[in-house]
Amino acid sequence: MSENVIAETHGKVGLIRINRPEALNALNNEVIDGIGDALTSFEADAGIGCIVLTGSSKVFAAGADIGFMKDFGYMDAYQPDFITRNWERIRTCRKPVIAAVAGYALGGGCEIAMMCDMIYAAENAKFGQPEIKLGTLPGAGGTQRLPRAVGKAKAMDLCLTGRMMDAAEAEKCGLVARIFPTDKLIEETLAAAQVIAAYSLPVVMMVKEAVNRAYESSLAEGLLFERRTFHASFALDDQKEGMAAFSEKRKPRFRNR
Repeated sequence: MSENVIAETHGKVGLIRINRPEALNALNNEVIDGIGDALTSFEADAGIGCIVLTGSSKVFAAGADIGFMKDFGYMDAYQPDFITRNWERIRTCRKPVIAAVAGYALGGGCEIAMMCDMIYAAENAKFGQPEIKLGTLPGAGGTQRLPRAVGKAKAMDLCLTGRMMDAAEAEKCGLVARIFPTDKLIEETLAAAQVIAAYSLPVVMMVKEAVNRAYESSLAEGLLFERRTFHASFALDDQKEGMAAFSEKRKPRFRNR
């Protein structure tokens, strides 16, 4: 990690903050590698059950660092596997990752938010894929994850016009899970993350894996995966504890096993 990425622990929740204000949190390798390092650390920490990724109250991330890549040729992008090499670390994290977005989440900023498991937005949030204005196209999932979240028509509109949409529109079309007052975003997101982190971590991970399978398979295959994972949960001590606690009308004491 670096001064451009700050990692904090809040109980059972890991908070990762992009901290490059002089560049509107523009994403370069140092920032992305710092996020990846923080994710790896929190993923290895048995005491962490959920992770939050955020920026500042004014900007989540204004996009990829244009100055960093403006002089790229094809081999400059292809040979080091630009984006795939390190940006996808967010997607491979097995613990839940919530993007807490205030202000601008544009281009790569919107794309890393979509790599997270869900997005909570402040009332001042703005989302967009303006790459077409730069003579290129989204390269970190904007043409693939965005249609899955908001549908083809809305994704085409955003990617082809380069316009921004506000938090209310983003929630209405399914990109955003919840909206909070800007000054309450981190507080409310951490509270939701603490709820998730209090559950059985193996089951939380199973739920994440099962929901993600819905986007990678047919309905029949997805249902089979869900059913077998549901069956597997009966091997867990936490399943026994959870159902016993329900029957005994008490709060369960999950031990993550």
